[in-house]
Amino acid sequence: MIKKLCTCLLIIAFFSNNLYSQNSQNNRSSKAAKLHNRALQYYNAAAYDEALVEVEKAIKADKNYIQSWLLAGDIQSLKGDKQKAINSYKAAIALDSTFFVPAYYILANLLFDQQEYSESIKYYNRYSSYPRIKDAEKTRLNKNLETAKFRLHAINNPVPFKPVNIGQNVNTAGYEFVNYISPDRSRLYFTRRMMTGERRDEQFFYSQNIGDTAWSRSIDIGPPINTERDEGAMTLSPDGQYLFFSGCNNMDGYGSCDLYASRLLGDRWGEPVNLGPGVNSSSWESQPSFSSDGRTLYFISNRPGGKGSSDIWITKLQNNGEWSTPFNAGDVINTNEAERGPFIHPDGVTMYFSSKGHVGMGQGDIFHSTFQGEEWSKPVNIGYPVNSEDDEVTMIVDNEGRYAYYSSAKEEGFGLTDIYQFELPEAVRPKLVSYMKGIVYDSITKNPLQAEIRLLDHQTGNTIIESTSNKGDGGYFIVIPSGQNYALNVERQGYLFYSAHFELKGENTLMDPFVKDIPLKPIREGESIVLRNIFFATDSFNLLPESKAELDHLVRIIQANKGMVTEISGHTDDVGSEEYNMGLSHKRAMSVYSYLVKEGIEPSRLRYKGYGTTKPVVPNDSPENRALNRRTEMLIIKLN
Repeated sequence: MIKKLCTCLLIIAFFSNNLYSQNSQNNRSSKAAKLHNRALQYYNAAAYDEALVEVEKAIKADKNYIQSWLLAGDIQSLKGDKQKAINSYKAAIALDSTFFVPAYYILANLLFDQQEYSESIKYYNRYSSYPRIKDAEKTRLNKNLETAKFRLHAINNPVPFKPVNIGQNVNTAGYEFVNYISPDRSRLYFTRRMMTGERRDEQFFYSQNIGDTAWSRSIDIGPPINTERDEGAMTLSPDGQYLFFSGCNNMDGYGSCDLYASRLLGDRWGEPVNLGPGVNSSSWESQPSFSSDGRTLYFISNRPGGKGSSDIWITKLQNNGEWSTPFNAGDVINTNEAERGPFIHPDGVTMYFSSKGHVGMGQGDIFHSTFQGEEWSKPVNIGYPVNSEDDEVTMIVDNEGRYAYYSSAKEEGFGLTDIYQFELPEAVRPKLVSYMKGIVYDSITKNPLQAEIRLLDHQTGNTIIESTSNKGDGGYFIVIPSGQNYALNVERQGYLFYSAHFELKGENTLMDPFVKDIPLKPIREGESIVLRNIFFATDSFNLLPESKAELDHLVRIIQANKGMVTEISGHTDDVGSEEYNMGLSHKRAMSVYSYLVKEGIEPSRLRYKGYGTTKPVVPNDSPENRALNRRTEMLIIKLN
């Protein structure tokens, strides 16, 4: 049923001592007055059935007896017969609209409860003009009025919504709560709570995608994540290397429920680790969601210092491996009621969450907000009938932004709560994203490597995403939001770094994913790397600002290897004369050399040379190949 607003039956105490007794002495029908007073006696004794019989007799004796209509409405409302209560209050107002002005507010609330929003708005507006409304009551009235207007508009303007049950390979007779979907949409993770058998605690499962809306039989994640204790509300990092969840009533806990993390070691999860007192408090922490930047964790807590009964909080992973002191997501997101179920989309800036405090359709609605550099945008309700009179708590959205998944207790489901899939309305979809995946390996031995992976904003040099390839198989996975140009950097101690760049600015459709295995070259004499994120203006040797991040990285690797002597070489395509290209490549190599010297590298450890068109890596037979031949390289010519 639609979320109940307080009907605030203001007449109860007032009528009991004043209105009824006063008017019984000055009435137009002594019979109606006697019946009314008898009804009032039953009412005060909480004998509502008997009171209703007597008050109906009073109305039959005198249909113009306003007090009895009001008392009838009061009793009918208490007995749950809202429609009859509405009719009684309307009758009283029709007899004398000024006799008891708060009846407008009571009637408006009853109409609201019956989802008759248009009429409820009419009576809220009438009561709002009453000059004797107290401030607290005025605040409640304004919120009720705002909610009624929102719901009326939402119902008259529904969004497309065709939920599909994802099937009994996933859904059982118990509860299934959706948690996370991998960015490539290959796996859906969820929590299951069975209501039969010996084990009734919550456990984590996943299912493999085998079609547009079809999923394989669910698989238990198993130990050490699933235990005989109470675990719930899990999420994964977008690269699939870290799993976060809430564990309750544990010996190493700091509160009733704490946040834990586990790292993927090869194809198995490592022992979960409590995130510590910097994140966990003596209160309740749960429902984590980890951003694609590899550093930011969103979660729910009822700790002191919040805005309402539960808030969204944020903590960031520091360079030293510690988590920052959590900070509140702020007044734009959090209200004086409960916020729950945050889900930060892989685009890194769109958050979906449930709120009981923002104006919505029911007990809890799903909203979305985008981070705009310094603050979150005003949350937007994702619409009716996605949001309904029920309590919507958690919704997740796939990488493409096309499909959303949520848990619901629909009558046609397989169990108490099932997972459903639906196409997300266009207006509330996140930014488009793609992804890059592959394996990092040693270029000589071909053995897989664990390496640090960073995606940087070309223009600012700021790190957008951090990830780590898997220790066991070298696999990596990073999300790439569209609309920007990026530099990719992969590094591991003892190896030359690998760099690449992606020009995704202005993309309007989902890009095909990038699949690329990355060889890292050991630091030794004769090895070289292409510096793909060093850029010059056209036909110029002036370094562009976008080159700074890569140049600074080059400085660090040379400084870290004190015995290294390197050659910086410039190369061009075949456009222009051989003499011109040789001169341009020489000047470009010299520009890089000069930057390194300015940053503190001893000139004795550096050489520079231009090779013009003499060392192409591919034939100069297409614009794409010519771009590959226009490059700057670093060669290790000596290593002590």
